Amino acid sequence: MRRFAVRIFAAIITLIFCPIGIGAFWAWDTYHSEGASKAPITIIIKKGAALQDIADQLSTLGLISNKHLFLAGAYFTNADRRMRAGEFSLDQQMSMHEITDHLLYGETVKRRLTVPEGMSTKDVVALVARTDGLYGEVPAGGSEGIYLPETYFFSYGDSKRSVLLRMESAMKETLIEAWQSRMNEIAISSPNEALILASIIERETGVASERARVSGVFHNRLRRNMRLQSDSTVIYAVSGGATVLGRRLKRSDLNINSNYNTYRHMGLPPGPISNPGRAAILAATRPAVTADLYFVADGTGGHTFARTLQEHNRNVAKWRLIQRRRAKTK
Repeated sequence: MRRFAVRIFAAIITLIFCPIGIGAFWAWDTYHSEGASKAPITIIIKKGAALQDIADQLSTLGLISNKHLFLAGAYFTNADRRMRAGEFSLDQQMSMHEITDHLLYGETVKRRLTVPEGMSTKDVVALVARTDGLYGEVPAGGSEGIYLPETYFFSYGDSKRSVLLRMESAMKETLIEAWQSRMNEIAISSPNEALILASIIERETGVASERARVSGVFHNRLRRNMRLQSDSTVIYAVSGGATVLGRRLKRSDLNINSNYNTYRHMGLPPGPISNPGRAAILAATRPAVTADLYFVADGTGGHTFARTLQEHNRNVAKWRLIQRRRAKTK
């Protein structure tokens, strides 16, 4: 009788715990099995999102097959309290376990923002302000030449202010490095003057191989107390601080009464006229050794350089002829 009772008890225990064991094995296996996603998917977990919201999002995208199991796994491992906000790239067929692990420890997606060389501070701030994925307000105003044009990486949800502060810090570091490695006996005397000159060089030529030679011309003119006669500084003055005038420069523009008009005033203007890139800053502090005193556009995007005014005038005449021919074909 006792042996029979033991067998009955064992059968009852088996009937109770066998389904539990099978269910536990199924849950474990499903939680660690490959997911159904056919391709990598990028998701954005918003700040303050509840675990239920995350599960709903993953389920809607087809990344998890059972959101209740995902929730149970997260609660069981205390992952529910450690989920991070941000943008994540999830590989195809990631299991629920792998997704949870990635949301806890994986790297967020890095976005990029490229700031073109020679932009005005106003335009740089506007570019950051409209960049998708950045949040918060942008500072009003801002001095010309404080941001270093480069490619910057950021994560979804970063503040616009933080990115601008990085640009500002990068400019300061670049100026220090360039000034420390400057050539001897140059015609500028401070990092600020290097920044001003670099901003002019940046606006005068877009040809990388010309930057140091253009810098050499300006250094030569500064040494001889010649006016820089930079069209770019006049454009800055006439346009009220813009880098593009929208029309051809007129002779009357050269008479504008502005400290930025280097046709009328000696030396460098009082401040930068753009945000110069690293290459232009290095060119300002390491000019080419040349006897050139003049340069003018050559019609191909570059410039023709000259040592004498007579030679320069011939080059100017050639450039004006090119302009007239182009005007006829329009």
